[in-house]
Amino acid sequence: MRPAARFRLSYFIQHLTRRLRASSIRSIMTWSFSVFVVLVVIMVAVLLFDRFSRTAERSAYINSQQIVDQVSYNLEDYIQSMSRLYRAIEVNMLEGGQWDGPEVTERLDTIMGSREDIVSIALFDQQGRLLVNRPSLPVRASAHVSGQSWFHAALRVPGHLSFSLPHVQNLYADSYKWVVSMSKGITVIRNGRPESVILLVDINFRQIDELCSRVSLGKKGYVYIIDEGAGNMVYHPQQQLIYMGLKRENVDEALKVTEGYLDEESGLKRLNTTRSLANIGWKVVGVAYLDEVMTTRAEVNRYLIQVVGVVLVLVIIVSMLLSATLTRPIRRMERTMKAVERGDFAVELPVGGPLEVERLSSRFNLMLRKIRQLMEQIIEEQESKRKYELEALQAQINPHFLYNTLNSVVRMVGMSKNEDVVTMITSLSKLFRISLSKGKTVITVREELEHARHYLTIQQMRFKRKFQFEIEAEEQAQDCLTLKLVLQPLIENAIVHGIEYMVDEGFIRITARVTGQTLMLEICDNGVGMPPEKASRLLSADAPQAQKNSSGAGSGVGVKNVHDRIQLYYGAQYGLKFESELEEGTTVRIRMPAVAAPEGEADHE
Repeated sequence: MRPAARFRLSYFIQHLTRRLRASSIRSIMTWSFSVFVVLVVIMVAVLLFDRFSRTAERSAYINSQQIVDQVSYNLEDYIQSMSRLYRAIEVNMLEGGQWDGPEVTERLDTIMGSREDIVSIALFDQQGRLLVNRPSLPVRASAHVSGQSWFHAALRVPGHLSFSLPHVQNLYADSYKWVVSMSKGITVIRNGRPESVILLVDINFRQIDELCSRVSLGKKGYVYIIDEGAGNMVYHPQQQLIYMGLKRENVDEALKVTEGYLDEESGLKRLNTTRSLANIGWKVVGVAYLDEVMTTRAEVNRYLIQVVGVVLVLVIIVSMLLSATLTRPIRRMERTMKAVERGDFAVELPVGGPLEVERLSSRFNLMLRKIRQLMEQIIEEQESKRKYELEALQAQINPHFLYNTLNSVVRMVGMSKNEDVVTMITSLSKLFRISLSKGKTVITVREELEHARHYLTIQQMRFKRKFQFEIEAEEQAQDCLTLKLVLQPLIENAIVHGIEYMVDEGFIRITARVTGQTLMLEICDNGVGMPPEKASRLLSADAPQAQKNSSGAGSGVGVKNVHDRIQLYYGAQYGLKFESELEEGTTVRIRMPAVAAPEGEADHE
């Protein structure tokens, strides 16, 4: 091989190898299934189904035609033998123009004794009068010989042997046999003068019936005979059904065609083959049902079904192996995705497989790394957010509140209420001390209740004792941890929106208890309350800002802010719940997990 040719071949192999390695799933599947489809098509083409079908149909037609031909040959042979017998009777009976001598009688008896299929032999003049017959029986008075079809046929074409349709012989008394009549008009010498007479030979139709009934064209096939002249039915295996009109044959079509034709009966296709009988004017029609005679086609169909079944099994097996090979990386990716769905973001997807899967795996791993980075970033941001929210919440105990409190202190000094001044300043200092809490986000319930007590004391003195308050707490509840500043915004909300507008004295009760694993803080007031539907919208995401926040005259800390902080810190199953009715007051319940404080913090005052 030349160097250039070797180089081209090597380049082609390398190029093909690279293409196969870089082939996509779609390319692999397309080429694989294309090859298998082509193989199946080639196999079907090799089987030559259409050719076999046509061959089967032709074989069925030939077989049916051969059977019909054989029946026709047998009938022709039988008719010819009967014609020869008729000629023998004619010669022996009318030898020398004599028909009633003892020699003629002996000859006729011999002929009838030798042939069981001969029913009777008779000679009639042109007026239908019986001249002689064997067996010697009287003619019925009601027979009307001159009106018989065989009689007219003999007169119409003298010298021609005519065959009648099958009929019941009714010439003689006590004789009702099913016969076919052979008749011919002949001329004899009687009393020295020529005379036209009719020779009648009745043959038993049973012989023709046996010749046709022995034929088998499948289990349902049969042969029937029609008269080509008038289309009358000569023989049919279901003759009674034909006469009763329960069955019919397409006689017109059978008379027109010379070979064969197809028709249907009760939804079944039939093959009809025909053949005319020479010198008698009959036509034999063979009827074969295609579902029986097309055995070759049925065998081909069964063979094809078997082949297709084998091919289908092979295709399924190969497809399963191919799909398993191709989809194994995808299934691995699916399992990894389910792990990510369960929250495991530390997984890593192996990179491998077809081109698309390899690229998808790489993109998926890149996505996981970015998700982990974003989650870490979100965690940091949430931590900062909670810290900033708490700082903002503390800052929202704004200078306005401090200004109002100090203004109240000045008025008290002017009124020489020194004890109240001391009490208010002491409560204010402790209020700010607890608010700072050395920068801690979580404090004990004991400290939160203390903060609420000082706040209520200041507000009680500012509002000139317009309300009373009460704080009740279980010892176990006081040792639990809580987010800082969850009670003060709710107390402020109760004072500003519930008690400030009351005529009567208000009352606020704060309770703390542990139920199971849940810490319950409750603020109840007997203020003006609100409609239940308004209370249910206070914590909704689409609530108006006026419902989310307290009055501008207060601290400005929204109750929705408290609810969101609790859910952000502890989970969506915790938070606030409002119950309120007009003129009945409002109850706010705070649910948090019951987490006991460390021993050092629990004892801290």
